[in-house]
Amino acid sequence: MNFLEDMLKIFLPPKFSSALLRYLGLSTEVSPNQTNFSVKLTVRSSYYGRVIVENGVCSTPTIVKVDSARKHGILLEAVQVLTDLNLSIKKAYISSDGKWFMDVFHVTDHLGNNLADEKVIGYIEQSLGAALHYGRTYFSNGLTALELTGTDRVGLLSEVFAVLADFQCNVVEAKVWTHNGRIASLIFVKDCNSGSPIEDSQRIDRIEDRLRNVLKGDNDIKSAKTTVSLAVTHTERRLHQMMFADRDYERSPILQLAPDDLPPAVTVQNWIEWGYSVVNVQCRDRAKLLFDVVCTLTDMKYVVFHGTVQTAADAASMEFYIKHSDGTPISSEAERQRVIQCLQAAVERRAPKGVRLELCTSDRVGLLADVTRTFRESALNVTMAEISTSMDTAMNVFYVTDALGNQPDPKLIEEVRDRIGSCSLTVKELPLPYHRNPAIKDDEAAGGAGAVLLSIGSLLKKNLYNLGLIKSCS
Repeated sequence: MNFLEDMLKIFLPPKFSSALLRYLGLSTEVSPNQTNFSVKLTVRSSYYGRVIVENGVCSTPTIVKVDSARKHGILLEAVQVLTDLNLSIKKAYISSDGKWFMDVFHVTDHLGNNLADEKVIGYIEQSLGAALHYGRTYFSNGLTALELTGTDRVGLLSEVFAVLADFQCNVVEAKVWTHNGRIASLIFVKDCNSGSPIEDSQRIDRIEDRLRNVLKGDNDIKSAKTTVSLAVTHTERRLHQMMFADRDYERSPILQLAPDDLPPAVTVQNWIEWGYSVVNVQCRDRAKLLFDVVCTLTDMKYVVFHGTVQTAADAASMEFYIKHSDGTPISSEAERQRVIQCLQAAVERRAPKGVRLELCTSDRVGLLADVTRTFRESALNVTMAEISTSMDTAMNVFYVTDALGNQPDPKLIEEVRDRIGSCSLTVKELPLPYHRNPAIKDDEAAGGAGAVLLSIGSLLKKNLYNLGLIKSCS
């Protein structure tokens, strides 16, 4: 008898638990006394599952319910669809055991409003439905992908873009992350003259060699890597994989942390009775936080069976009940420490550091080389970057600090803007990680930072309540 079946029979009336277990495919028992009993869920016509998007259940968030046959990675696929739309996941309730997977997500747009656009709602239903049935599919965008990892330093990015400009490579898209003195970047380029992917193997080899020499610098001979990516995958997931393979989580921070910039608190304990490892993460909330955590757990071959996510103000509290893909919990102290380190790294990699600069201007060959050279000459270090182009317009975002990792002098930023073009380069306030409508009160507050383990019974009852399967969780 599995965990969910045990807990349902403990916390639900017998008729309800038996009916629900049959609905989930966990029990085949049929009692003649239950023939008039109905479950508060419409029985799906598809084996794979369904997606329901509801507005009006709560005053602010839109409720996204996902029911699906359980398979490895399905939670990540669902979260990925939502985060790729730049939606904020305020709360989440995860229940997965036996043969079925049930999740509820409370989501808003980046301003904290519910989703009023029917096109967005339709896209969510269509995308999640496709992910449940067929899994996520990625198609080539007609560009050549370059993967770079190495030791971060002031001016490194300007050298990389200068090499690409020398080889007549037009950077169409790119994402750059830095963490613990390491850098990972995924850069999509095309030939400046033809506009086609770069397929000449000799040219690619020369580009790789030059970039590898740049990344090596004076002291990174062994770990600097430059490769042309042939696999088509999710960009941000690939960046996590690259930094994980580079073992950034084992390294010590090089840049200084702000006094109020505390590292995420991660604890891992085993629930021996039920065979779970319980992961608790307490940290500052920000965009795409849940994706980063679930992505890391999935790529480390762990399965999330149950969990809750709560946010309040700028704080996030997440708890997950996990096992290995073979059904066993974490088995050693070394493994426990590794999970803690990897989750801390996953939270920190995308956390914004420094001043946010947005560049919007006409695209041209060598634009990025010129802009990042100006940053280098002003001793500004790029801690994170996102490069994109639309038609002939470049829309780029840079986070910059001084050489020691501190906030740069505002006068220096203004000088940089004057050199690049004050109309094109603007300073943006860091967006609040969690937007709240002041007229709305949260119906639940996030758990405090000191909470490590929630009662497993309370967790299950709360999830069943939020899944709409019981009327009260008290």
